[in-house]
Amino acid sequence: MTADQLESETFSSVDTAWLHMDRPTNLANITGVIIFAEPLPFERLKTTVESRLLLYKRFRQRVVEPPHPTIQRPRWETDPDFNLDNHLVRVSFSAPLNTAMLQRLVGEMMSIPLDRAKPLWQFHFIERYDQGSALICRLHHCIADGIALVQVLLSITSEQPDTTWPEPPAEEPQHELSRLAKLLRPAVKTAMAAGSALRMTEEVLQTGIDTIIYPPRLAGATQQGADALRALAKLLLIPPDHKTVLRGKCDIPKLAVWSQPLDLEQFKGIGQKMGGTLNDILLSAVTGALRRYLEERGEEVIGLDIRTIVPVNLRPPDDLYLVGNRFGLVFLSLPVGIIDPIERLLVLKRRMNEIKDSPEAVVALGILGAVGMTSTQIEKIIVDIFGVKGSAVMTNVPGPRKPLYMAGSRIRSLMCWVPTPASLSLGLSIVSYAETVSIGLATDAGLIPDPERIIDHFYAELEFLQQWGRPTAEEPASSQEAQSLAPPEPTESPARCQALTKEGKSCKNRALPGSAFCFVHKDS
Repeated sequence: MTADQLESETFSSVDTAWLHMDRPTNLANITGVIIFAEPLPFERLKTTVESRLLLYKRFRQRVVEPPHPTIQRPRWETDPDFNLDNHLVRVSFSAPLNTAMLQRLVGEMMSIPLDRAKPLWQFHFIERYDQGSALICRLHHCIADGIALVQVLLSITSEQPDTTWPEPPAEEPQHELSRLAKLLRPAVKTAMAAGSALRMTEEVLQTGIDTIIYPPRLAGATQQGADALRALAKLLLIPPDHKTVLRGKCDIPKLAVWSQPLDLEQFKGIGQKMGGTLNDILLSAVTGALRRYLEERGEEVIGLDIRTIVPVNLRPPDDLYLVGNRFGLVFLSLPVGIIDPIERLLVLKRRMNEIKDSPEAVVALGILGAVGMTSTQIEKIIVDIFGVKGSAVMTNVPGPRKPLYMAGSRIRSLMCWVPTPASLSLGLSIVSYAETVSIGLATDAGLIPDPERIIDHFYAELEFLQQWGRPTAEEPASSQEAQSLAPPEPTESPARCQALTKEGKSCKNRALPGSAFCFVHKDS
């Protein structure tokens, strides 16, 4: 490798902060899982990664720490000994893994640091999973934020299964634009021209949290340093979030679970009946699941809110593929203290509208370095925000509506998690892909040892909400379709389930329509 090829580039202050955010109990890694419907040929996968992912120079660069870290920042430098075999690892088991085994493996890998002597990413190829294969992807947050890394990862996919094997490139093209970024750009530009970030939803993506609460007028937030600092000062005055079993001192073991991909069609009737979007329904179900879980753990939930931290994309459409961290944060309080799903949905909608209407809603962490803050100052701010102000990190990845293929094999489902720094114990992800949606949880095993219970409660909430989306015997479908889509007015206190819990207490769940019992006790 020639001297010209040994590129060197100084870290930004924000990327430096994320580089040094690693703690043994909470690593600053982004973790993803790609599940394939059929076996994936390893050699073809290796050639695909080499010819597409390595177009991005950051994946061939290692971190070089400076001799004087108090006055100098680290540098990205081309790894002269780069070997793809160190980053794409083939894993074989005597029998195919099932979902529980794969989830346990993902959780274990969330606690394994990446090798600082090499480029900070690694893929583990699980040759036999269910009827196909799986790929566990780990990338350090200092490379880029989650928005950019998702685009980069999807750039190694194709829209057709019969794509020919690519040849390794002779040299790296400059500013290679990912396939998904090219796909998104016309829709995003159309949305912004119309003044609504929601317009893109019907074009390419399912509605995501980030597109719903992202105020379009803040598209230029990366230049609004003074506004960002005022927003930051206001945010740091917010009191700590409520103390619950979700908050505490983290340890090394982590757990990862995810739901089955759920057909988006089944939620359309629910949304129409309740007067909400798909995103409203999912958020309401997630909030209800957390409520049930906290009750199960003995928490008092009446009137309780849980503050979640939501990353917000601040990249212009043409920059979706660029590495680096360019995102903002907003706080969304989940009303876990509300048992009525309709009232809960209305409260969530109101809170998201308040975020959209607030010029100080987004704290643009990506510009703090540009206004003179050092990486140490930025790291302290991130720790203060994540570690004190919130109880969870919630992300949304609105993916392609059509199936994608990697190395000729169809991707069946996707899941990914951003880091949960500063002793946060819960990372919650909502991922839509190919007309399905899944939720995933990454938790600290000591604080939340049974995240599968939250998934179970999520299923139960969706089943309960589906009862609202179906015509009743007294309400034929034709009458239902003629109803206004406006949200229903809150009613009197809903009927409660007449059953008793295992502890002999009155069940607090709402009874299903036309029944004296809730979804748990419906067969009583």
